[in-house]
Amino acid sequence: MAKINIIIVEDERITAEDIKKALNSVGYEVPAIVPSGEEAIKAAEELKPDLVIMDIKLEGEMDGIQAAEQIRSKLGIPIIYLTAYSDEKTVQRAKITEPSGFILKQPYGFLRKPFEESELNTTIEITLYRDRLEKRLRKHDKWLGAMLKSISDGVIATDLNGQVRFMNSMAEELTGWLEEDALGHDVREIFDPVGYKLPLEDDMSREVSYLKNTVLKLEEGEKLTVDGSVTVIKDMEGNVDGLVIVFRPVNLSKI
Repeated sequence: MAKINIIIVEDERITAEDIKKALNSVGYEVPAIVPSGEEAIKAAEELKPDLVIMDIKLEGEMDGIQAAEQIRSKLGIPIIYLTAYSDEKTVQRAKITEPSGFILKQPYGFLRKPFEESELNTTIEITLYRDRLEKRLRKHDKWLGAMLKSISDGVIATDLNGQVRFMNSMAEELTGWLEEDALGHDVREIFDPVGYKLPLEDDMSREVSYLKNTVLKLEEGEKLTVDGSVTVIKDMEGNVDGLVIVFRPVNLSKI
């Protein structure tokens, strides 16, 4: 099994060495210890670690939160904050960077070390597990998106409020809307069937309904007759997430 590499960003050298020893003792590799936000970004770009442990308070112009924001946005590497600051303002700033956890740092003398090793190890294990799971989900989403893009039926997906969240290439071709233009619009602006009411808002009890020779109103006086289905999508708890519309043309003619 490949070694897990963790960068430590900490300007207190004794604390950083203690963290390194704790990580090495349970099998993690520490390829770099850096004292500043600027060096953290550079090390993350060069070494591509699995995780960064980041002190929020750092010397220099860039603090840990600013460095973490760049590392997360550019590289997608998970961050665990090490901090002696638990005030609400600091926590709210840090939350924006979507950290994987916080380890509260205690002053020397209060504890043998400025952190609990068991808390550190547990937080790391949970973070690495979540990161693997999120990567698998992103990979699955890319695979599913590629598959939906390539099928010969038009596919439109919406959120709970009926706003478009996905359109494949065939849906673009059939409706005349590009996905980039349709995203965020009410689906009824793009998919407007004559005599058929999409199951939105309070009308989501029909989990699946079918379209048979259904006429869509298109731009410039055209109409499109389609067959297909409209499915209400629910999450694991049975709550409605949105709609998926699948449709294929029967004919295309002028009104």
